[in-house]
Amino acid sequence: MGALKGGVAVIDISPPPGLLLSGFAARSEPATGLNDPLTVRAVVLGQTAIVVADVIGIHEDMSRRIRERCSLPGANVIVAATHTHGAPSSMAGRLGGANPEFLKALEDGCVAAIDRALATAEPVSISAGNGPDPEVGHNRRHTGGTVDPAVPVVRLQRADGSLLAMVVSYACHPTVLGADNRLMTADFPHFLRSRIEAVQPGTVAVFVNGCTGDVNIGHTAQASWTLAAQDTRTFENARRLGERIADAALAAPCAPMGTEVAAAEASVNLQLERREGDLAAAAAGWRADAEKAEPLRRILLEHWIGWAEANAGRPPGNWTGRVSLLDWGGVPIAALPGEIFAETSLTIRRAMPAGPAMVLSYADGTPGYIPPASEYKFGGYEVDEAHRFIGMRGAFCSGSAERLADAATALLSANNHSADQQE
Repeated sequence: MGALKGGVAVIDISPPPGLLLSGFAARSEPATGLNDPLTVRAVVLGQTAIVVADVIGIHEDMSRRIRERCSLPGANVIVAATHTHGAPSSMAGRLGGANPEFLKALEDGCVAAIDRALATAEPVSISAGNGPDPEVGHNRRHTGGTVDPAVPVVRLQRADGSLLAMVVSYACHPTVLGADNRLMTADFPHFLRSRIEAVQPGTVAVFVNGCTGDVNIGHTAQASWTLAAQDTRTFENARRLGERIADAALAAPCAPMGTEVAAAEASVNLQLERREGDLAAAAAGWRADAEKAEPLRRILLEHWIGWAEANAGRPPGNWTGRVSLLDWGGVPIAALPGEIFAETSLTIRRAMPAGPAMVLSYADGTPGYIPPASEYKFGGYEVDEAHRFIGMRGAFCSGSAERLADAATALLSANNHSADQQE
């Protein structure tokens, strides 16, 4: 068997100004410019790959097409999003209207990045470690609540000893910039990557988000329902926090890993539900509220009315998601679809052996929040409301996150990566 080969590629997918940015209902005016390039970054290791785009999410249909079109076996590829709220809509039928030209550029860019990384692959060695907690992420639903503080790092080193790529994960919503921002941006991941690439010249930094469904820099979800500027939601703070995470990654004590890579996947069918009752009655109530609501509240209610009218008479149905696992030289990388909470991430981590490991979300489908069962009693935006804005037929039933976690732990066990098997 020949030496393990790795490659990396970066594709710029930045469109011209004028498209609506995705992620905040309050923001209804188009982008006015570009603060930093929106990119697709791919890392290939052996016959496996992770490709991640600076968008709010990748639709599962697009993920499937990317995996079918690229030069690697589709089962060996993870297609993920950074989840920035500073990029145009990126999913057909979700989170507002998506521009067809941008969707094509996104899909083609992901395929091109994977193929370019594969075509330029060279002999590499793997090292990995965990950086210290940068203390950037905070639970936005519960003061002092659960977060996943891990900063796992995988480094690909060229034969001459120089660093080809650094893959970093951390769990935090890229919503440092708020609804008042109309400049396209990758948010803090841009500054994280720029810091690493400045400290390690010749290296491509790739950020893959962890499980951030209930984690951001400390504001509530409701704090984004305004166009008012907020002191902590600035590009300068995005720089400061991104560089803090980067410095934690750069400080990770990395040890040599193995030379074998592998991949596995599972399909999980999840049931949707509606707790709104009769949708026609719900729409009538929201319409009455909208008549006397403040302008920004009216925008939100109009989204809900449109959702109710589109789904009246249609059952909520179900949704099928992909859970995948990569093994990079002994580093397990579990990837889940949707907006996954920290509790679920930590559940999966407990099933992993000690050492560096990644638990990713926003992978191969972004259908909205999939909360753990423990959160349903608290309700709130993520549990009761977000599916209307996102455009799903219903919310995920309690137990859905646990089913995804079970699938991930089963893949870990089947591939000799469970904590029990390592004891």
